[in-house]
Amino acid sequence: MSQQTETTRTQTLESVTGVQLAQGIGHRPTKGFWGEAWESVIKRPGAIFGISWISMVAFFAVFSPFIASGYPLIARQLDESGGVVSTSYPLIAQLTATDVMLLLGAIAVFPWVLAPFKMGRGDRLVAAVLLAVQSGLTVIVSTIVRDVFTGRDVSDWMRSAEQSPSFPALVASLVCLVSGALVFWLLPFRRVVSQIAAAGAVGLVTGVVIVATWTEPLGQFDYRQREASGQISAVHTLIPFSPQEGATDRDLQQPFGTLAEAVGEREAERLAGSEDRFLLGTDSLGQDVLSQMLHACRLSISIGLVSTAISVVIGVTLGALMGYFGGWVDLLLYRVVEIFMAIPVLFLLIVAAAVLPRNTYVMMAIIGCVSWTGSARFVRAEFYKLRGQDFVQSARAVGLPLRSILFKHMLPNGVTPVLVDASFAIAAAILAEAILSFLGLGPANQASWGRLLSEATNQVGDVKWWLAIFPGLAIFLTVLSYNLIGEAFRDAIDPKLKKARV
Repeated sequence: MSQQTETTRTQTLESVTGVQLAQGIGHRPTKGFWGEAWESVIKRPGAIFGISWISMVAFFAVFSPFIASGYPLIARQLDESGGVVSTSYPLIAQLTATDVMLLLGAIAVFPWVLAPFKMGRGDRLVAAVLLAVQSGLTVIVSTIVRDVFTGRDVSDWMRSAEQSPSFPALVASLVCLVSGALVFWLLPFRRVVSQIAAAGAVGLVTGVVIVATWTEPLGQFDYRQREASGQISAVHTLIPFSPQEGATDRDLQQPFGTLAEAVGEREAERLAGSEDRFLLGTDSLGQDVLSQMLHACRLSISIGLVSTAISVVIGVTLGALMGYFGGWVDLLLYRVVEIFMAIPVLFLLIVAAAVLPRNTYVMMAIIGCVSWTGSARFVRAEFYKLRGQDFVQSARAVGLPLRSILFKHMLPNGVTPVLVDASFAIAAAILAEAILSFLGLGPANQASWGRLLSEATNQVGDVKWWLAIFPGLAIFLTVLSYNLIGEAFRDAIDPKLKKARV
């Protein structure tokens, strides 16, 4: 009897009475707010599906250059007798700074966050995000500077400066210093030395990678022809095609068509019997659809996350000012919010994409700068409720600066609805990018699900089913996954939907 009673006491019950709680039956250890919310989210099948799909998309966003590439992993130059003259690694040589930093970040972030350090796991996650922002800013700004100095219509002094051997190192050093200075003081380390060391290490690694990958890849894919003629022996990636690799003499191939079937007559003899297959077919330019699908994962993830981060920063800043001050500040800034709410976002994106340069960074900025109104309204409402609380009045009484009151004390207590809304904003940003790419206004020379979808029909009305189903399904599942995750978090933090255990 006593053993049965002890089993009853230690058993976790879904619902218990107050008397049982007083006896210690059904007691559960206290969990934090986000821990309890996460536990509620992962119990929902829709959220599990969404997290799984987004994780798969993120995996291909990082590793797609190493999975699908027209550059061989290893290329061995052969002589007339078939002996190896030299060995090169074309895939490694053609990687960009973004490819290398994403790979290094993916390798380093999980040990850093999951390792049992004294520093809290939440602080380590914040530090990882801030250091990733520092590295990303460094790569983006350095790439923009390189593109400006290597343009067609640049002046002579810019062209001569870019050709200097020390120019890449100088640009990388200056950009690393500026981005490190912007980030290091936000790092959640207790000592300044640790902040400087972390920002300096990331800046040093990023600078070295930028210098090593400064020269833009040429985009020549003649390795397969050289291998067929016996000039080289190559080890290819799992999918031996790049998104930009195409040929004007290729015919449109349905899924599982071979390379030998796709090339013209003058290449048929040299590549006869080739077993390289287009698993998802080709587009109108003869480019492999599967490789484009995998490489487009990076565009989808980056557009969603970066543009949403920009919109959240703008929205939180303006919403905090409106909610904290009220009065004429709220009246003036909310008129700005109403103006942006009245603007048709899609038409504004179309006009801006048609006028401004068509690249990924401009599109991120456009989407982020026109989609911040929801975050501003959420933060404004939360700060209106919080500004009269005792902890805010105490912070004012002790003379804390306004920045500390707004973003260190009030924001953590009012940011929850914004974080939930951010998942829906990511889905909306991905959908906006797909629409712009479908209309031909997306980033130039970059794989995109929307651009593939636009080629599903031609001018005479013929439908290429593989160009409609696969990209359309990827867009649908990605947007659906973010919406399912957002709904799960919204339900998890809503006190009206939480069931009492007593």
